[in-house]
Amino acid sequence: MDTKGLSGAEALLRLLAQMGVEQIFASPGSEWAPVWEHLAKPYGSAKEIPLYLSSRHEEIAVAMASGYVKASGKLPAVMIHTTVGALHAAMALRGALHEQVPMVVLAGESIGFSEGSDHDLGHQWIRLLSDVGGPARLVEPSVKWSFALNTPAVLPATIQRACQLAMATPQGPVFVSVPMEFLLETLTTNPPASAGFAHAPAAHPRAIDELALVLARAASPLIVTEEVGRSVRAVEHLVSLAERLGAPVIEAWHPGYANFPRTHPLYGGVGRSAFVAEYLNDADVVFLVATVAPWHPASSAPGPGTKVVVLSDNPLRSDLPFWGYRADLVVTGGVEVSLAMLVERVREAIPPGARTTTLERWQVRHQKRRDALREEGLAAAGKPLDTRWVAHELNHVLRPDAIVVDETITHRLDVHRFLDRLQPGSFFAGSCGGLGTGLGTALGVKAAAPDRTVIALIGDGAFHYNPALAALGVCQEHRMPILIVLFNNSGYLSQKSHVSEQYPDGWAVRSNTFVGTAIAPSPDYPAIARAFGGYGERVEDPGEVRAALLRGLQAVAAGQVALVEMALESISNSRGA
Repeated sequence: MDTKGLSGAEALLRLLAQMGVEQIFASPGSEWAPVWEHLAKPYGSAKEIPLYLSSRHEEIAVAMASGYVKASGKLPAVMIHTTVGALHAAMALRGALHEQVPMVVLAGESIGFSEGSDHDLGHQWIRLLSDVGGPARLVEPSVKWSFALNTPAVLPATIQRACQLAMATPQGPVFVSVPMEFLLETLTTNPPASAGFAHAPAAHPRAIDELALVLARAASPLIVTEEVGRSVRAVEHLVSLAERLGAPVIEAWHPGYANFPRTHPLYGGVGRSAFVAEYLNDADVVFLVATVAPWHPASSAPGPGTKVVVLSDNPLRSDLPFWGYRADLVVTGGVEVSLAMLVERVREAIPPGARTTTLERWQVRHQKRRDALREEGLAAAGKPLDTRWVAHELNHVLRPDAIVVDETITHRLDVHRFLDRLQPGSFFAGSCGGLGTGLGTALGVKAAAPDRTVIALIGDGAFHYNPALAALGVCQEHRMPILIVLFNNSGYLSQKSHVSEQYPDGWAVRSNTFVGTAIAPSPDYPAIARAFGGYGERVEDPGEVRAALLRGLQAVAAGQVALVEMALESISNSRGA
């Protein structure tokens, strides 16, 4: 691409488009005026520059980029306001780093402060917006790579390289600080010739052979995953592998995706340590595929008679201060391509139908689990509302095209347990350690899949951490209707539960005094949605849950954002956890 003679702003937009960036999610400040000027310029094709979506808040912008990647697999860009905007975005960037979600994040700055320049960039820079080291220094711990442009000559090559680094394995967010002075300058350089993105490396064939041999020889293998659902094709390979091995598949306690068809007879569910231990006790080989934390604590590994084998593109998780899981064989490689190789090797080792008896045994167990869940859900149809009943009813109204984004904490396992209609590609976690990104993630999914129904599940505590007004404004401004199902227990149940667990006979439990855990009085959540032209409803009667969800879905189909509040038992009404 020829960038000589272009302004830095126009070169930036054209380079992003050339590198496959179709959408920019933004919450910028005044330093992006040169970019806005070129966004207004007429072009011969809409594909010459990316589509620009303003999001009203930096955390929403990064979260939208994250949801967009999860739903589309495409690289987005993010434009935010200098140091102050970068700090707003840092929590969401930290989540993207740990989830290995690629994006190119750009922040502006001033390096000349209008000295010796024909352009007055404004008095705000030296007094209000500048920090030593600039925004690139501030966000460095929260991204994969961070760089502050130091000369306009390297702008073209740097933007190109930033895109490549974001998509390189392991993927993640990268950050480039672009001085406003460079956006205004006329460039004198071109980027180097580029082959685009590097392909995810497959595991070494000998390592795959060794892994296949261990799995094929196992009498009772178990598969544990959290993130293989990042690629729907990888899930298809995992299904083929599990069927040939006769191995059940379970998801560890914090799956970020729908990693296996939940109605498949080999699907064992999602659970905490005790649940995982049930399966571990029967396994002679445990296969951890795209799994970050399969059980807790890490030292509670299966006994020495059980082998633990690992396949991941980032198996030792250099982004984490501690991993600590035993592994008898570690295979590093792109999960999708490596699983495809592994399936072929296992098929060569195990004849078709050789594990039929094992498959039938797991099918019986799978069906018993589903029957028990159905009975549990029906039994929870009391008042006040119970999360299990709400999830049970939501499962019945889920349309085939629906995508669910979850940002709940204490409700999360029940959401996974009862939403068995979810298929790979139809579920994404909306948080990674920090709350406040669920609504933005759902909007990013909607941006990637505008014709699909997007449902955001969120607790009232998480709702308060989200820039909710900005998110609802995006829904209204860009006509991106989503259904928000708000689980309202009037407080932070996870915080209250931890006090009870650590001090079961303590002062808090005995006096029912749990400091700082209540959200009371509750605001009128549905009214907030109505303020943005949306539909809002509060539900207290269990018999109205399904009808209310359907009304919310109808509003979304008509182009309105909808918020349906589920009035659960208040945490202040129960002693302890």
